[in-house]
Amino acid sequence: MKRGVWWVLTLALLCSCGKREDPNKGLSIFRYNESTGIISLDPIYAKDLPHIWVCNQLYCSLVAFDEAMNVVPRIARSWDISDDGLIYTFHLRDDVFFHEDPSMPSPRCVTAEDVVYSFNRVVDKRLNSPGAWIFASVAHEDDQYAFKALDDSTFQIRLSKAFPPFLGILSMPYASVVPHEAVEYYGDDFRKHPVGTGPFRFQYWNESVKLVFRRNPNYFETDAQGQRLPYIDAVSISFLIDKQVAFLEFVKGKFDFMSGIDARYKDELLTYDGTLRKKYEDKIDLITGPYLNTEYICFYEDRDDPLGVERARAMRQAVNYCIDREKMLRYLRNGIGFAGTGGMIPVGLPGHRPNIGYDYDLKKAQRIVKDHQLEGYLLNLSTTADYADIGKFVQSQVEQIGLQCKMEVMPPATVRSMRSNGSLQFFRASWVADYPDAENYLSLFTTENFSPDGPNYSHFSDPRFDRLYAKAMACNDPELRGRYYAEMDSLMMRDAPVVVLFYDEVLRFVSKRVHGLGNNPTNLLDLRTVKLQ
Repeated sequence: MKRGVWWVLTLALLCSCGKREDPNKGLSIFRYNESTGIISLDPIYAKDLPHIWVCNQLYCSLVAFDEAMNVVPRIARSWDISDDGLIYTFHLRDDVFFHEDPSMPSPRCVTAEDVVYSFNRVVDKRLNSPGAWIFASVAHEDDQYAFKALDDSTFQIRLSKAFPPFLGILSMPYASVVPHEAVEYYGDDFRKHPVGTGPFRFQYWNESVKLVFRRNPNYFETDAQGQRLPYIDAVSISFLIDKQVAFLEFVKGKFDFMSGIDARYKDELLTYDGTLRKKYEDKIDLITGPYLNTEYICFYEDRDDPLGVERARAMRQAVNYCIDREKMLRYLRNGIGFAGTGGMIPVGLPGHRPNIGYDYDLKKAQRIVKDHQLEGYLLNLSTTADYADIGKFVQSQVEQIGLQCKMEVMPPATVRSMRSNGSLQFFRASWVADYPDAENYLSLFTTENFSPDGPNYSHFSDPRFDRLYAKAMACNDPELRGRYYAEMDSLMMRDAPVVVLFYDEVLRFVSKRVHGLGNNPTNLLDLRTVKLQ
């Protein structure tokens, strides 16, 4: 379709006035709202879901994850990993082209030099990308990283030490491939003039009002019948700040998709069991699935605790047994999520074991308190306002077993600061996977990651755990590594530095006219195979 025609269509998306006749009739346009807004369309700044979603439409990385969390090819058609796990060699496809754009004189195929250029942008200190950490394990001297183009279709990376999750990390939008021509042509304005290789290409952005992508006719992937993806013609993103207003617009059919649910309309849409209320069944489909987010309460393991090591451990175990997680989910979250009776590894990730944690057992919790003479022991629970209801529930459960519990609601920034320096005894926390590998959760408990320098806010430390972690990082066999992960999780949970409350769940409310959207544990918005009635 010619560029001029598309501009007419785009303007039609932006305007509600004028002729009654719909100029978009016959076009398939997927519409959704993003209440938090978009700051940049440059993938090296895609640090949260709203930015990840838009960048996933515009760009591709070397690899991707499928819905079962298996690494699959994207720009790379295949790869080799050396026996020592240090050298990754990628063989690129020869049919991946950058989007048509004024900065590109003609459609150009992606080469290995483009990958080198794109990865060097991520680690360029002048650009201050929040994604620079993804290449922390890459060998480098000063600013010279071991990214190498062996020829036009062969790209190689050398690590300083083996790190098996590295392949999956390369699926992140930070690692998207961009053309140097477009970055140099637009300069700082590349943030609003993106050029990539994704299923959709940039069309229009009226910041804080509307963002429009159109179908990339040269996208390289096809379906099983050989039809080129994507199916739909365009994506239209609105930026209504008020989630209540956006919800009402969704119910009226102005949007095709809504992710998650706000407390203000949670009970309007869902029953206590987490099912869609009957009044909406003819308009909306509810798609659910595991989300890689573990919600928990963390203890600070003070080695100078007057209780002593054994009694402190018993106290933590008693608190774990006394929480009725099923009741909490039913009455406070409308059944959203999975009870945290496993370890830190959430449902949906290899290594998760459902019964290595703590089931609800009030009598056992009371017996532990009595046997270890813990009656009257005071726990100071620190939480944030958005989790005050869960905090009150935990407080009431803890007091049933003879302990005292005082709850303090703090600003999120205060909680982050105080937990980092060890000033909180018992505090609410959560961990959303940066990448879908259990290492992302278990590294929170290694001795080398003690806060404030690392994310081990509990200060849990066990030489056996650290040795297993080292073994897992030296293991290229995913099945064996999964067994190491499960053993580490079980070992850590016996010491009980955390109370795992629940594993989160992806909720997708989808218009009946949408087909093929699917779901995945990272809540990635993938529109390649979506069809609209």
